[in-house]
Parts: sequence; C-alpha cells; structure tokens
Amino acid sequence: MLYALKSLFHRPAIRMGRVDNSLIQTTRLRNAQFVSFMSQNDSLAPFSSDRYDIKLRWRKRLKFALIAATIVGVAWVIVESASAISMF
Repeated sequence: MLYALKSLFHRPAIRMGRVDNSLIQTTRLRNAQFVSFMSQNDSLAPFSSDRYDIKLRWRKRLKFALIAATIVGVAWVIVESASAISMF
C-alpha cells in the first residue's frame, strides 16, 4: 500500500519532454551512423503517445480524488468529534 502511494506521488527528477539539441555540432557522417543505428534497432517506428497521455490524465484525476476524499474524511472526523463533545 505504501509503495502504491509512493509511486502515485513520485515526480521524476528530469522532466520528460523535447530536448533541444541544436547546440550540438554533428557531422553528416555522425548523423548517418545514428540514423543507421536507429533503423537497425527499429527505433524509428511510430510511437503513439495517446496511452501515455491517458495514463497521465488518469493519474492526475486519481490524485485529485484521493486528496478530495482525504479532505472530506478529515472534515467528517472534525464534525463528528465536535458533535460528540457537545453531547457531554
């Protein structure tokens, strides 16, 4: 249970996104070797990020629901405690 909560609120140290490599000087030979390497390893296959985006949206909604449920639970305990104290 603790691992599930820890993984739910984990933020990666490095933000995922596009990297600007325009400052790196490369030659035609190096680019050609890189493209050859990528094509041999089938890394140029199209990747659909829809599943990743859906997973991120789901995780964000789950996190919001968990926080809202916690707030409602704490408020309920406070109200019940106040009503129990007022009885005595």
